[in-house]
Amino acid sequence: MKKMLFILIFLIPFLSLFVTASKTFNIDPAQLASIENKYGSSAKKRVEMWDSMMEASKNESVLNKLKNVNDFFNRLTYKTDLAHWKRKDYWATPVEFMGTGAGDCEDYAIAKYFSLIKLGIPDDKLRITYVTYSKANSRFDQAHMVLTYYHQAGAIPVVLDNINESLQLATKRPDLKPVYSFNATGLWQAQTKGEKRIGANNLKSWKDLMSRF
Repeated sequence: MKKMLFILIFLIPFLSLFVTASKTFNIDPAQLASIENKYGSSAKKRVEMWDSMMEASKNESVLNKLKNVNDFFNRLTYKTDLAHWKRKDYWATPVEFMGTGAGDCEDYAIAKYFSLIKLGIPDDKLRITYVTYSKANSRFDQAHMVLTYYHQAGAIPVVLDNINESLQLATKRPDLKPVYSFNATGLWQAQTKGEKRIGANNLKSWKDLMSRF
């Protein structure tokens, strides 16, 4: 009896760690605590769900990685920068996007981009692409941003979008007209046929975004 009591007293501190600690795989626990402190418990749950999705996707095929990341972020609420940030244009970090639970088109594209990079997709296969979107039954095009994935150089990319949420080849999206695209290392200008690299990514909004990581 005394031996059993000693074992229980010895184990209680260790058992309590398993009860209170939440294991994370792709985000530092200290950062998770900071997110909860800044944005609240709902934000913490969103980031934990992202963490679980990322861990489950690590050994999946590229197509499943694209789908899982696309589906996850498309569940977040769309809100314009003016309504959400009180600014005309603001590119949120993935943490800001998940923390506040809302964002606009570039926030979806940016969060998907960095999540796929973390899942091992090479940077040169991904582009954040600025397009004009032709809305049905409208005479006007609107500015929009999507993420595109290229299986190989010159291939028709797969589009990850928050408007049309299914993965589709760019040729199946005549409602989107590319203007320019970029990733961490380059900037490309769309042309009538194909595209042309015009140099490094020196976009002001990108530099501001990176300064907040």
